[in-house]
Amino acid sequence: MIFHVLTIFPEYFRGPFEHGVIARAKSAGKLDIRVHNLRDWTGDRHKTVDDRPFGGGEGMLLKPEPIFSAVETIFSERATGMRDPERRVILLSAQGRRLHQAMARSLMGISELLLVCGRYEGVDERVTEHLADDEVTIGDYVLSGGEVAAAVMIEVVARLLPGVLGNADSTMFESFEGEPNVLDCPQYTRPAEFRGWKVPEVLLGGNHEQIRKWRKQAALEKTARLRPDLKDGPAAV
Repeated sequence: MIFHVLTIFPEYFRGPFEHGVIARAKSAGKLDIRVHNLRDWTGDRHKTVDDRPFGGGEGMLLKPEPIFSAVETIFSERATGMRDPERRVILLSAQGRRLHQAMARSLMGISELLLVCGRYEGVDERVTEHLADDEVTIGDYVLSGGEVAAAVMIEVVARLLPGVLGNADSTMFESFEGEPNVLDCPQYTRPAEFRGWKVPEVLLGGNHEQIRKWRKQAALEKTARLRPDLKDGPAAV
């Protein structure tokens, strides 16, 4: 799978993808991450990518021209009005649908994903209406730009790809995976007692059926305590 990132801060991505499973997957050829500088598609000597919003207001907006030019260069079929279902464009902004595990799984089967990093007060709405296939946020808060969100989204999707994780079953027993809308169960390791806090006895007994039942109940209790909002499930993909 190929991930494209369109940003005005390409240097930001020198760090996030040089460590851990993403770095190993890149080295093994399991995925490819290509970072593009939006300013390369500007037409003036100042490489201007932003302007003031019509109607007044604070801040600046990313202009549509360089974003359209960049996307239509990277995905050349877009320049002719065609859209390849194997190549999707996602605008990262605080106004988008919230990223969740089901959405990540729906994206892992496509060939190329192009992430447009918003910046300043946002992006000209014509990008959303006529260019992006979707608009996504990683949470109900505002970031200074979409670079952090792009790094998060790539990690969430990439680790689901075959061969990226060492153990193919690793993702099947995590939060939001083993049972929909349920967090992972509490986990413990050695020592069995630390500062007077003991590991639940059932985990030490070796009865796998009892352990399975305990983990299921503990996961439900943790979900109800920490994420009661999950009872309604994520928004439709």
